[in-house]
Amino acid sequence: MNNPTYLNRYKRSLLAKQRELLAAHGGRLVVGAAGGQVGDDLLDKALAQSEAVIDARLSQNRSSLRRAIEWALVRIAKGTYGVCAACGHPISRARLRALPWADCCRDCMEQEGV
Repeated sequence: MNNPTYLNRYKRSLLAKQRELLAAHGGRLVVGAAGGQVGDDLLDKALAQSEAVIDARLSQNRSSLRRAIEWALVRIAKGTYGVCAACGHPISRARLRALPWADCCRDCMEQEGV
């Protein structure tokens, strides 16, 4: 992927997604069940626990996505962006448009079962 026009487009897309993730993380407010204090009710406790698990999973997913975006920006700087990390073949433009942080081609991702 040596085309500067495409690289700039993907870089802008990556930076925009990075800003979006940072803004969403900074503005997130986590509260207990029903938006307030968690009472002694078992249902409230179960709901609060479920919300905590979901929040932790979402936070983990945002962290993974932030790392993938940072790695994609490093690959752009190194000149290896758009090359599959697994097989070395080019990643399709359609895949990069959909997932600009992708580091593997579709075939390799399917082989991994992801």
